[in-house]
Amino acid sequence: MLLTYQVEIKPTEKQTWQIDCHIGGSRWAYNLFLDINRQRYEYGYHYMGAYEFSKWFNHEYLKSNPDDRWIKDLSKSVKQAFIDADIAMKHFFKKLSGFPHWRSSKRGQGSYYFVKDGKTQIIPCQRHRIKLPKLGWVRLKEFGYIPTDADHFVIKQGRVKFKAGRYYLTCLVEQNELPKLELTGEPVGIDLGLKEFAILNDGTLYPNHNKSSRIRRIRKRLRTLQRKMSHQYHALKARRQKEGKSATDLNLAKTQRKVQRLYQRLTNIQSDYQNKIIATVVRAKPRWVALENLNVTGMMKNRHLAKAISYQGFYNFRLKLIDKCQQLGIPVHLTNRFEPTSKVWQRCGHKKVDLKLKDRVYECQNCDYTEDRDINAALNIRDTENFELAY
Repeated sequence: MLLTYQVEIKPTEKQTWQIDCHIGGSRWAYNLFLDINRQRYEYGYHYMGAYEFSKWFNHEYLKSNPDDRWIKDLSKSVKQAFIDADIAMKHFFKKLSGFPHWRSSKRGQGSYYFVKDGKTQIIPCQRHRIKLPKLGWVRLKEFGYIPTDADHFVIKQGRVKFKAGRYYLTCLVEQNELPKLELTGEPVGIDLGLKEFAILNDGTLYPNHNKSSRIRRIRKRLRTLQRKMSHQYHALKARRQKEGKSATDLNLAKTQRKVQRLYQRLTNIQSDYQNKIIATVVRAKPRWVALENLNVTGMMKNRHLAKAISYQGFYNFRLKLIDKCQQLGIPVHLTNRFEPTSKVWQRCGHKKVDLKLKDRVYECQNCDYTEDRDINAALNIRDTENFELAY
């Protein structure tokens, strides 16, 4: 089976310079692919895919542009940049996204791709370091996370990413199948919401961490820095009109880096919180896990709740839960999004049509029984037969 591991690395000054060179080369190749195909479209030529573009680049472009032959020193990362740009363009053709954005160093993000050459080559990894192509041994900040047994684990490929002033290693590892669990626990139904992030059918509540003082303090600091960054940007724009393009503003770059770090911190907090919930659910070895197939795109159209919904990260939670359950052999039931899980009483099947969002307690008019609205929904999600398997 193939698993992905991500860990932060601690390169030396020379390795940092080499990584920046590889990322810059990948960015240049990505933008070249977009620019050439855009020009070909304007002049009526056919679109070149990644592999056709790679052949044209090696046999024609570099011969007519010898000053760009430095790109040949960057191994496999250039060809993968062509593939990434080709995928982005095909998504645009299928109307799944807009025209791909040009990659810029000003955003402070980027990555480059590496792969092991041939079956005999091995990318060695030890407890505290890994040997990457063109870089040599690079220290890891988290010891013992990536598998080190070369007989059962093989690192096939990966990426080195730069984000918010830090470098991360993401590698694809081929390893033996994980042992399947003996599913002896009770089935679990999970209802996702805004007031509480997740409610299980047994009454376990996982609060909305976006309401915590820690998150609110970070978001308040983020708003302050974004206002400051906007003022610095307009000041730089006005100064360039007077002094020309030579005017720079290093303070703007510092503020941008601070904003990126705060965004990264919020992402890490949310990811850690969701991982702990998933670990708790899986540790019980349930016979199946049921989750509602939410229409997050439609929910985001509510302008009163769009921001709160986007902060929750429902889609990321669903992906992580499905991946973890698939590794351990736990079935995942995706309840139909039109199933009235909140309006139907779980015991007698009575449907309360006039149930409103503000009604947090379900009062059955048929059997005079009351229950928390979210727990009732979690029970319906667990027991419904209108579902489809996630994998």
